[in-house]
Amino acid sequence: MLLQQPANTWSSFGYVLIGSLMLALPYDRDPGSALSAISGRTLGVTAIVVGVGSGLLHATLTLWGQFFDVLGMYLVGSFLLVSAIARWRRIPDGAAVVIYALLCLSLVTILIVAPEVRRWLFAVLLILAITMELVFARRWRPGVKTAFYLWGLAATATAFGIWVLDQDGVVCAPHSLLQGHAVWHLLGAASLWLSFNYYRSERRHAPL
Repeated sequence: MLLQQPANTWSSFGYVLIGSLMLALPYDRDPGSALSAISGRTLGVTAIVVGVGSGLLHATLTLWGQFFDVLGMYLVGSFLLVSAIARWRRIPDGAAVVIYALLCLSLVTILIVAPEVRRWLFAVLLILAITMELVFARRWRPGVKTAFYLWGLAATATAFGIWVLDQDGVVCAPHSLLQGHAVWHLLGAASLWLSFNYYRSERRHAPL
């Protein structure tokens, strides 16, 4: 079979779709948004890497496919964390990009040296990013629509629940057109799109 897990492979491209939308948006047409073009497009490229990496994993079921799948997850988690820290500590975009690159490089090194900790490390990264955003960064985002972020968390929680069921074999059917892991991908993409809209809803200046 050309694709080892067809449904899981094709559903991964939900990330590619939203990443492409992030890249295509005309950021200069919303001058009130605090989301810079470099941040929005970095997240767009990251989303595409997630989709392609996940697609490679489920299409091939190989170790190198797994590497690119986890790489995408690390890129997303790192973006969320660095975005929160940068807003909280007022770090300019240029410096934030350097921090982001260094963090990603460190995580990739750990992935190569100790691949067995990949899931735990991603969980820690994601929890840290969410905590930093809601506790420290959100108050420094004028006019931001927190509902986008909370709905994104709800989608992520639902996706995680489905992923657990899939891991336990409750809703696992690799060759089915509709299965739990594919839904996990689509909900994950929806969550990332909601997070993007959360960032984009931040205003450059506090509303009067």
